[in-house]
Amino acid sequence: MKKILITGGAGFIGSNLCRYLLAKGHKVLCLDNFFSSKKSSISGLLDDPHFEFISHDIIEPISLSGVDCIYHLACPASPPNYQKDPIYTFRTSVWGTYNILQVARENQARVLLASTSEIYGDPFQHPQTETYWGNVNPIGPRSCYDEGKRASETLFMAHYNMHSLDIKIVRIFNTYGPYMGRDDGRVVSNFINQALNNQDITIYGDGTQTRSFQYIDDLVNGLVKMMNSEDDFVGPVNLGNPGEYTVAQLAEFILKLLPESKSKVVYKDLPINDPKKRKPDISLAKAKLDWKPVIELERGLTQTIDYFRITQ
Repeated sequence: MKKILITGGAGFIGSNLCRYLLAKGHKVLCLDNFFSSKKSSISGLLDDPHFEFISHDIIEPISLSGVDCIYHLACPASPPNYQKDPIYTFRTSVWGTYNILQVARENQARVLLASTSEIYGDPFQHPQTETYWGNVNPIGPRSCYDEGKRASETLFMAHYNMHSLDIKIVRIFNTYGPYMGRDDGRVVSNFINQALNNQDITIYGDGTQTRSFQYIDDLVNGLVKMMNSEDDFVGPVNLGNPGEYTVAQLAEFILKLLPESKSKVVYKDLPINDPKKRKPDISLAKAKLDWKPVIELERGLTQTIDYFRITQ
């Protein structure tokens, strides 16, 4: 049994990771302040003797003991959440990341950063490899998140180079599945929620922009593989599904899976700096982690729709 700290543990990815690690017999410390998550995501875990919830904002320092490894996921990740207080979002990525790195140093713990495909910005390289430096607007409405995560990676690498801290960095591409927030602003949750409620499905732009959609179980498997990977493999490494779909195709998929829906597709202006293409090159993850996603989009969407129906 390991004692594992998950920051942002009540969030979409974090709550799924908590469940996975508890099922594997580990003790899980879930740290969150519910800025962009909900207690209901972890309510079923609170009675587990191996689960402990810590209410804390990582912008403030914290001291913990006996921690073996840390999954650092804490940061508002959907556009409505990270844009409602961009200063707080950036502070979370910089001050919060620094504070968690100090916890890792105090405990001599391995620490994994959940970075993001957003560090590639609106990319000129397609698909995106880990060697691509990205095309990010540092003063745009998305920069608090994009540049915050880039700064997080910088802090991780500085601690690796200066203090030989045991780090891992992953860059996560669009992920969906159970425990997504209905109002989190992600395209999958938006479309499913709109279709279930017979509302117009809103596509921003002309629908030709592409995304690669990864089911949550595949991502959790990749996170754990990265945490347990060879000591000398630091990353960053892309974790995403290389299947590429237009946003219009995603809407069609969801309406096909919900034939009873009376929703119509409507188009609105594309937000500033919204990426036109997004697709991961996962050659490195295949080679170093023996990892690739296995859940196809239709199966994953069906399971996500079932979750949304139950929790509606």
